[in-house]
Amino acid sequence: MQVRIALQEDMPQVLELIRELARFEKEPDAVDISTEDLVKEGFSDQPLFHCFVAENDDQIVGMALVYFRFSTWKGRTLHLEDLIVKEDYRGKGIGEALYTAVMKYGHEQGVKRVEWVVLDWNYGALKFYERSGATILKDWYLAQMDEQSLENFIKRIE
Repeated sequence: MQVRIALQEDMPQVLELIRELARFEKEPDAVDISTEDLVKEGFSDQPLFHCFVAENDDQIVGMALVYFRFSTWKGRTLHLEDLIVKEDYRGKGIGEALYTAVMKYGHEQGVKRVEWVVLDWNYGALKFYERSGATILKDWYLAQMDEQSLENFIKRIE
């Protein structure tokens, strides 16, 4: 097994992993993106994300997708959007290898912080992150405005 930077031709398998993650997170119908979206947004002149893949016998069995953010308190930070390992390959150190690749990348890029969100019922991930030295912030709420809510908001203010 090796972890490497994803290539454009990996995006169909990356999309399948994203769909697997959506099923795991009990949101099987939430994925709206396509392989073309991933290629366009990740491999343009100004890519919106970087992706690491774990490969085993020419099959992608895990991925971690990250992008840069800016914190008004800290400066340049890295956000880990998703880390997923195929169900049949979990428990074999692949997730840890991807996580390590992300942390090394953040360090090499000189970021002040790497951050991500994790579901409160994902006890295995929470324990892993705590063991790695991450701080789990329990007094913050994640706020989002989906596409329809954004549309409704804009209509209300116009």
